[in-house]
Amino acid sequence: MAGTDILTDALGRVRELVHEVTGELDPAELAYRLDREANSIAWLVWHLTRIQDDHLADVAGTEQVWTSRGWVARFGLPFDASATGYGQTSEDVAQVRGVSAELLAGYHDDVHATSTAYLRERTDDDLDRVVDERWDPPVTLAVRLVSVLADDLQHAGQAAYLKGLLERAR
Repeated sequence: MAGTDILTDALGRVRELVHEVTGELDPAELAYRLDREANSIAWLVWHLTRIQDDHLADVAGTEQVWTSRGWVARFGLPFDASATGYGQTSEDVAQVRGVSAELLAGYHDDVHATSTAYLRERTDDDLDRVVDERWDPPVTLAVRLVSVLADDLQHAGQAAYLKGLLERAR
């Protein structure tokens, strides 16, 4: 199995988790926070999708799905269009509310389709391409994609845990 196939499979697993986590939850449940400093499911899914969108667009040299396909307007969040959630405050997290499961999953599906299309056009040799020289050692495409997957899986797991708490409280 090629490395690009493994990465594509892993992104598919993230997509499955996003659908499992968001499915059947209403906007209030998606915005629920354990306390004032906690992240909500809506913010976690939005953020993990924004990171994937941002990082894949960067390595592909394309515009993000967020802006190119109108998702920024559909979400209507009070953030700059370039915001990914990285470094946001608790107050910022609280602004991700009134967002439906369908909107979150739809945006993720669009980013997933774009990401996997990009990977289908890559070979394993492409994974060795340096995409960021600001680090020592420089970051290759493979390392950047694994970083995206690690972030996505971590946040999808956090969202799944929160959904489990919500279901137990019912």
